[in-house]
Amino acid sequence: MFALAAATGCLLATPAFAADVVRHKIPNSTFPISAAVEIPAGKSLVFLSGVVPPVADTSAPKDSPQAYGDTKTQTVGVLTAIDKQLKGMGMSMGDVVKMQVFLVGDPAKGGKMDFAGFMAGYTQFFGTKEQPNLPSRSAFQVAALASPNFLIEIEVTAVRP
Repeated sequence: MFALAAATGCLLATPAFAADVVRHKIPNSTFPISAAVEIPAGKSLVFLSGVVPPVADTSAPKDSPQAYGDTKTQTVGVLTAIDKQLKGMGMSMGDVVKMQVFLVGDPAKGGKMDFAGFMAGYTQFFGTKEQPNLPSRSAFQVAALASPNFLIEIEVTAVRP
């Protein structure tokens, strides 16, 4: 009888599973971001500092635009670095709930941000069959970043599972 009472007490004392992160879709849209993301109480938020592109072409002069590539190439490089950083912390891209994207106007695009190039890189990481979780996201065109060769910088907020 004592064993049954103890087992029942343990079941009652066990906390319920924490509610999952809720990602609200944009109504009537297939655009690959969430309109909003709700984080349940008790979850830890992890704020990653902005990540800039790595050198993509080591055969190009080190301080040239060609060394870093176009917006799509830079986006893939930045998101790969973010993915690696998250994995090193025991997380994944699926844990990203908020993203801020800073895009510099591309001289090859008349000084306008290459949003299509960004999206071509972004959709390799978000909204895929392997990783369907979509963050809320903002994208801004900025005057400049730390290097004149950077076309993008991304910072993310993730939720520790």
